[in-house]
Amino acid sequence: MGFADAHLTPLVDEGLGNSAYLVDLGDGRALAVDAGRDLRALHAAARRLGLTVAYAADTHLHADFLSGAVQLGHDTGATVLASAAGRRLFPHRGLADADEVDLGGLRLRALATPGHTDEHLSFLLLDGDREVGVFTGGSLIVDSAARTDLLGSERTEELARAQYRSLRRLATLSEETEVWPTHGAGSYCSAPTGVERTTTIGAQKHTNPLLAAPDEDAFVRLLVASLGSYPAYFERLGELNRRGPAVLTGVPPLPALDAGRVRALLADGGQVVDVRPAAEFAAAHIPGALAIPLREQFATWLGWLLPDTVPLVFVTGDGQDLEEIVWQAYKIGYERLAGHLAGGMPAWPAAGGATATTAFVTADRAPDGPYLDVRQEVEYATGHVPGAVHIELGDLAEHAADAPAGAVVACGRGERAMTAASLLERAGRTDMTVLDGGPAEYAAAHGKALEDGDR
Repeated sequence: MGFADAHLTPLVDEGLGNSAYLVDLGDGRALAVDAGRDLRALHAAARRLGLTVAYAADTHLHADFLSGAVQLGHDTGATVLASAAGRRLFPHRGLADADEVDLGGLRLRALATPGHTDEHLSFLLLDGDREVGVFTGGSLIVDSAARTDLLGSERTEELARAQYRSLRRLATLSEETEVWPTHGAGSYCSAPTGVERTTTIGAQKHTNPLLAAPDEDAFVRLLVASLGSYPAYFERLGELNRRGPAVLTGVPPLPALDAGRVRALLADGGQVVDVRPAAEFAAAHIPGALAIPLREQFATWLGWLLPDTVPLVFVTGDGQDLEEIVWQAYKIGYERLAGHLAGGMPAWPAAGGATATTAFVTADRAPDGPYLDVRQEVEYATGHVPGAVHIELGDLAEHAADAPAGAVVACGRGERAMTAASLLERAGRTDMTVLDGGPAEYAAAHGKALEDGDR
């Protein structure tokens, strides 16, 4: 049994594609690494294992989620460990390259590994002189490395070259050293191709194409070519994490609001987010509402498509978890949550409110006409309907005029397509049909063969 099997608990946020880690230090204390603001799973794991979090380490100033380190300091008295170069504005132990922290039998050594961010540290866990594992954050990840364009396009190449040096440094660790990255499949901070979230140094030296690059220039070309789009909120969270998120003393409320109060909020610049399943939104919704079905990826699309500066009202369906809405919003810094429509969607027309509908059909009932694909570039390239117009969902609000008239709007299953249709409806485009399914079903129903390639 390896160290990780006995002492390491990964805590995966499937929606954001990230992993936090809880390390049992063997004496009732624990180390938490890259914990997010939603600490429900971490606290539950600590209680189950009888552990108290004594240290909370952050590998870098995260762009895709708010750190839970400050909250852990409040909740458990944990000492926050982070790069001194990050200039964080809250109590923490600032570490520089080669600094070590005595964890009581184990040691944690800071390794400067810039690239994903300037102040990025990896944390090497040592048992005596044995290199047990390394928390690599956004440097070395499974078969890839995290993106280097979050600080602006003008610095992308510079940081990619720093990432090259950081990965080469990590590759000098013993081949048996376990690699515990933060970013993984599904994270917009990275571009991994597989589903594995942990690995070893030896495995990466054999399988990671970036480590196989013959020189620095080839590495940079390969890494930069893998960079796709990322959510707009990424540009805000690094500074919020530097300042430190506000400490929460409980679950923030999401009060019930009657239809009159919702109307007043909308008149004052608020926005409605309908979190019901796509089919329920299609059947009836508040005109102008943005459809973002509540699922693991909810936070990503909330942060990509809406500002964090306006009050948000949520329309929910039967049995949907209000706390889940709150935590998904709060973990990316969205705190202006005005409330939810009391009584759900039926309360809106009952109070005299207008409703709208959206056509939502299976592939066999979809028209054989213009096709709008709103998936990410990498998804589109792996197989798309011939002649499809491709506009990523994150870009659609700015390019609504480019959507073909009367198009079938599609993604992989239907959720993002319904979000896309709601954006188009807000822009006055009400002639769309949303596909309940993906390109393979549509192509089969219409006697077409999927094409691959970017365009």
